[in-house]
Amino acid sequence: MVDLVYHNKITMNKSNHFSGQPILSQILNLIPSNLIREGARKYNTDKYYKKFKTQDHLVTMLYCILSKCNSIREVVTGIMACDKKIYHLGIDYFPRRSTLSEANCNRDSSVFEHIYTRLYEMYGPCLADSRTKKWESKLYIFDSTTISLFQEILKNAGRNPMNGKRKGGIKAHALIRAQEDVPCLVQFTSAAAHDTPFMHQVSLNKGSIAVFDKGFNDYTVYQKWTDESITFVTRMRTSAVYEQIEKIDVSENQISKGVLKDQQIMLGHNHNKKSIKVNARLITYIDKQTQKEFQFLTNNFKLAPATIADIYKRRWQIESLFKRIKQNYPLRNFLGDNENAIKIQIWSALIADLLLNYISKQVKTKKWAFANLVSMIRLHLMNYINIYSFLKNPEGAMSKFAQQNKDISLSLFPT
Repeated sequence: MVDLVYHNKITMNKSNHFSGQPILSQILNLIPSNLIREGARKYNTDKYYKKFKTQDHLVTMLYCILSKCNSIREVVTGIMACDKKIYHLGIDYFPRRSTLSEANCNRDSSVFEHIYTRLYEMYGPCLADSRTKKWESKLYIFDSTTISLFQEILKNAGRNPMNGKRKGGIKAHALIRAQEDVPCLVQFTSAAAHDTPFMHQVSLNKGSIAVFDKGFNDYTVYQKWTDESITFVTRMRTSAVYEQIEKIDVSENQISKGVLKDQQIMLGHNHNKKSIKVNARLITYIDKQTQKEFQFLTNNFKLAPATIADIYKRRWQIESLFKRIKQNYPLRNFLGDNENAIKIQIWSALIADLLLNYISKQVKTKKWAFANLVSMIRLHLMNYINIYSFLKNPEGAMSKFAQQNKDISLSLFPT
């Protein structure tokens, strides 16, 4: 037995593909334990728990997210199936269904928000792409998405259905830096809540560019950002009232790019002296592929009209982010029927997404489609393979991994 263990250690050290820890453990190693303890002390989330501490809860939820479990039973039985691999995960306690359910209900979700925020501070700068246009480094995008819930835990938007049964919904408001493609600010409200109040929570530096949909409509914020030299780009609402101040000439070059009209306008009602009036720029643009006409609203008079249109086109990035998170992580079936449990699961999905984006950035020799990367990691979550070697060359790593296992098995019966 001693000879076998010694042989295993030598074999593991020789291979760059074989790892002493499963892939899940390598992902968890990106989360410093002192960061978790810091959050637990701040929100006092370990006070009433003898065994299932905050770290155990986080590991369990990340296992749920990365394995794409849809029920508490799947999570608990999945972790129990790990058997002796569980100590690699930094926990030595198999949570019961009642334990996990109670923790999701009672442990403050703010500790998961704290962990995400601190991880973003650590890894966010590593996600930035330096090969971008000058204005892209200053670009921020925000929007909201609604996640439907099975019960009416939070009030949903819209009318009551004909059968009288109404589902709930939680709305996630997110702000991202265009270079990083992960949220730097997230807030949750009921699905029925309006988007506009989130604008007051967005704090940007001078020279930043904010892009958002026309659902975010607050002239007070528009004027505040104008005074702070922050550019905003959005679409004009059909119900907006404005007065044309000046018609700006459009060059032939801009016309060839789809710009139809460029105007300086004054937003707001003239007959109401108390209403806020905003000096703005209205650009009428036609997409030559779809032949659809758009009106873009901005307070920037220096950038070319076509550039303003290009900036607004980047708003698709946050829609792709929402689609990525909803498709790759279990956010249809929640492990609890209260608001706190739902927030914990969403924060856990955001933590997993941030870590996998960071890992993807470290693998420079192979460009992965994110959905494929998540699927491959899910399939080999508890295998002892070096995650970076595996993602650089999956077939080669698995071939080495199979050979290592074969060599170890043969060593039981030496010739």
